[in-house]
Amino acid sequence: MSGLPNRIFDEALSLPVDERILLVDQLLCSLNLPLQPDIERAWQEEAERRVTQIEQGEVNLIPAEEVFRLIRERYKR
Repeated sequence: MSGLPNRIFDEALSLPVDERILLVDQLLCSLNLPLQPDIERAWQEEAERRVTQIEQGEVNLIPAEEVFRLIRERYKR
């Protein structure tokens, strides 16, 4: 990337995370990618299954800080 795309990218990085997420979503939608309803449906079902598991106490959640600590330990970063 050079010129204008670089400047836009730098500006985008200065946005708060939630605004960057919205920008990425808008850019992806602007590409008019073909929809894949079967894949979308499968992801939705998986997300709902996981939420149900959490709500019913079937899984043990690990706080993100702990996950990142374990990763840093493992890879010594």
